[in-house]
Amino acid sequence: MGLIRRQWTAKDADEWGKEDWIAIVLSVTSYITLSIGSALSFLLLPVGFVVLGIGIFITLLMYWVIDPKLKTISEEYEKKQKEYLLQIEGIQKWETTHE
Repeated sequence: MGLIRRQWTAKDADEWGKEDWIAIVLSVTSYITLSIGSALSFLLLPVGFVVLGIGIFITLLMYWVIDPKLKTISEEYEKKQKEYLLQIEGIQKWETTHE
């Protein structure tokens, strides 16, 4: 098993894990480096372009870490939403549900 988990079940994805903490650290770091890098790049300082590049890399890394988990959670909520909308539609049509 690798350092970063790439396959998730809906129940596991809904709980906090090390991937969430890694994403938190990467997001703060990316926001800071993107802000500083953008400001220094506007001043045409070479270090600004380097910092901006590092910020872009960190942002892509953050996306790579957390995206599989977010996709799994999103798919589960879409299923629940579809069931809920069908239930609401049945109520609007005065249909009875057997539970």
